[in-house]
Amino acid sequence: MSRHDTSPEASPRRTFLVGEAEVVARPLEPALYLVATPIGNLGDITLRALETLAAADVLACEDTRVTRNLLSRYGIRQRPVSYHEHNAAEAGPGLIAALAEGKSVALVSDAGTPLVSDPGYRLVGEAIGAGHRVVPIPGASAPLAALTASGLPSDAFLFAGFLPVKDGQRRQRLEALKAVPATLIFFESPRRLDDALAAMAEVLGDRPAVVGRELTKTFEEFRRAGLADLAAHYGSVDAPKGEVVICVGPPAEEVADVEDVDRLLVSLAAEMSASKAAAEAARLTGQPKPGLYRRLLELKGEGGGA
Repeated sequence: MSRHDTSPEASPRRTFLVGEAEVVARPLEPALYLVATPIGNLGDITLRALETLAAADVLACEDTRVTRNLLSRYGIRQRPVSYHEHNAAEAGPGLIAALAEGKSVALVSDAGTPLVSDPGYRLVGEAIGAGHRVVPIPGASAPLAALTASGLPSDAFLFAGFLPVKDGQRRQRLEALKAVPATLIFFESPRRLDDALAAMAEVLGDRPAVVGRELTKTFEEFRRAGLADLAAHYGSVDAPKGEVVICVGPPAEEVADVEDVDRLLVSLAAEMSASKAAAEAARLTGQPKPGLYRRLLELKGEGGGA
């Protein structure tokens, strides 16, 4: 008899609900499945995620109470087991052993995509090291939800997780991130939000930023302003409730000094044609080639020859 047999003698039927329709989950291949779950609104679950949660032989989660709420919402009859930061050393080997027995193991966090600011990466590393397949089941993600609604540049971004609690270490971390040419994304505790924003304003400068709170939930809120104004606002009100994501715009591009650009153009023109010199200067400075070419011709004219 197959371990996926859905007969009453074998095990409860592996099903999930879509509206009022009961859907039978197809068997899963042995693997570690990383299943993204909603970050607030339980409607933000994918059909593939539901099927994976229903069909998995083992379902591991951060908090069984939180996961049971999701399972109950979609009529999934599973008994989740606990796997979190404080029991990873004890619970991890059991999950690896289940994979070794040819079982399917699904891993979820309390909300969002597993491994984003949680210890699941250790389990993934152990599974890969033991030669087991790892399958991502993508879905909700708080950093991406905040970034896409922030209005800040999204062509390059860095998720920096939680900043250190102590002020000195927090500022040291921000100094290390200061020159990163990308939008920065942070998680932060509501209780430390004002202090974090104040440190960001001092270390990073008054960049445009967005505080996203209670994303996808009833009281979802986005507050957009410069870091200094955001720090002043949250420093003057009670700590907000709910999960918080902070997005900070990238550093402003430095405008090259005119005299430095002139020296660069003259130096390059001594070794190559004016057109190539302008092109190389454009590559090095980020300035448009046509303007640099015209400037080089002006400089050459001042030198007595065109």
